[in-house]
Amino acid sequence: MKKVHEKIGVSQERSRGKAQILNYFCEPFSTAHKWLFTVFGTLISETNLRAAVEITKDKSTGIEQVVLRNPQGASARVSLHGGQILSWRNDHGEELLFTSSKAIFKLPKAVRGGIPICFPQFGTRGLLEQHGFARNKIWVIDQNPPPLHPNDSKGKSCIDLLLKPSEEDLKIWPHSFEFRLRVSLEDDGYLTMISRIRNIDNKPFSFSFAYRTYFSISDISEVRVEGLETLDYFENLCQKQRFTEQGDALTFESEVDRVYLNSMDVIAVFDHEKKRTFTIQKEGLSDVGVWNPWEKKSKSMADFGDEEYKKMLCIDAAAVEKPITLKPGEEWTGKLELAVVPST
Repeated sequence: MKKVHEKIGVSQERSRGKAQILNYFCEPFSTAHKWLFTVFGTLISETNLRAAVEITKDKSTGIEQVVLRNPQGASARVSLHGGQILSWRNDHGEELLFTSSKAIFKLPKAVRGGIPICFPQFGTRGLLEQHGFARNKIWVIDQNPPPLHPNDSKGKSCIDLLLKPSEEDLKIWPHSFEFRLRVSLEDDGYLTMISRIRNIDNKPFSFSFAYRTYFSISDISEVRVEGLETLDYFENLCQKQRFTEQGDALTFESEVDRVYLNSMDVIAVFDHEKKRTFTIQKEGLSDVGVWNPWEKKSKSMADFGDEEYKKMLCIDAAAVEKPITLKPGEEWTGKLELAVVPST
């Protein structure tokens, strides 16, 4: 069995203005590879310098961001503001995630777009602010993350982030936790997020969770979602009443705000005009949120353009109906993998 070394090291670190360039290797050891030491004593691969990670600072806020790149030219941008993915581009440079032109990038406001993390509460299902506080906090880069399974580590450009509760957080949600997040960009352009939440308290706690993914689409009227057929769902526009989906595929003609329950682990979003399909594969997350504000609500949102509802669709990999409960010392893992492929 191959020994796993989660983050083999930093192969380069040098200043480019305010930027630092680092190369991470998220892959197992291989006897076929020859490893070299630089003059700085950092372990690198003779055959693979692919996993480039650039750390920069946002000029307007001063908050650090991390840019992942693969050899084919795909990229992802992650902000330490919320541990949130702000951008995901394919190898043609095309943006795959939606961010509002009116998004606010200053704390404590959550950024409208990308992939915000909803924790420890999804929506208004609890006493906390909507979607919890994790998306409004400053995360840190995790310098020594615990090992992951080899299949979650190999051949990827990645960054590990960490969130722990502040004294302020503990006043509103009195539970001690460690939230570790790995964001990976694979050679084929797949984008993966792995969240590991550990209870380091002396008492159990429960939480709901979601990766709230804002997909960039051609036109909401030209999109359909498959994988939610015949499922029960909570209709948030009708006081969270429970209904059953009747259609063969989900299409959009008005505002939608639902949570589909006990879904399959793979969901597909077909964009007919752009002739591409997003696939959403999830683990540890039984539910799926679907949201588009449509015209009326868009006009009431300060951080959302009046017509932008036409160009976005939120699909959330979530745990909502049955909250996750952790005893002291227990850890939960939730994984999201996104891909985009051509379609007819």
